[in-house]
Amino acid sequence: MTQTEIARAVSSATGEDLAEIRRRGFSLADPFEVNFDPEPDDVATQIIDWDDAELGQPFPVAVSLADLFAYEAD
Repeated sequence: MTQTEIARAVSSATGEDLAEIRRRGFSLADPFEVNFDPEPDDVATQIIDWDDAELGQPFPVAVSLADLFAYEAD
């Protein structure tokens, strides 16, 4: 399969413009090439779970200004 045939097949399958498919650069993967992985699993995760990251961290509490500056008169 030629590069042009690959681009046309991807364009047809996705509905994208042929120029966009060529710009992105698709190619066939060799099923016998086992050491090739464009997104290897040994790379650290590039996302942050903010719920986990904020555990145990202080967080602001909304108070009214009157409560903030209130004082007890003797």
